Amino acid sequence: MSEIYQSIEEISPHLPPMQALMGLDLGTKTIGVAVSDSFRSVATPIETVKRKKFGVDAQRLIEIIKGRNIGGIILGLPMNMDGSEGPRAQSTRAFARNLSALVDAPIGFWDERLSTVAAERALLEADTSRKRRAEVIDHVAASYILQGVLDRLSHLGSAS
Repeated sequence: MSEIYQSIEEISPHLPPMQALMGLDLGTKTIGVAVSDSFRSVATPIETVKRKKFGVDAQRLIEIIKGRNIGGIILGLPMNMDGSEGPRAQSTRAFARNLSALVDAPIGFWDERLSTVAAERALLEADTSRKRRAEVIDHVAASYILQGVLDRLSHLGSAS
């Protein structure tokens, strides 16, 4: 069972060195997945998992965790624009609790309020077709979430 941390500042000391991080963008129908390099400098979108039920979804995530030597998991936390938490944030926290029982990597959260908007904008700028955008938006959003975390970790590291 792994620990769940509420902030990047909290999780930072518990992340093993030279291991990649995984970023997740949880939707109701899909889970966008991104991973970092082992130096934690770049987030790369890798896949969108079509949601079935928790056990099946978790099994796919565990395969990725093992296959890519993941040392920590970050879930995008869908906050309301006023900073409060709604049903989607509560659902994300429940997913984290369930996942923590199955994995050894520490789990943390990142405010994902504008990640999908940023991902959509980047895909539009890249002249991606509507069909292709629909296929990749979730894992591109996951990479925005994870890149925000990597940048924050880098800033924390240089500040200490």
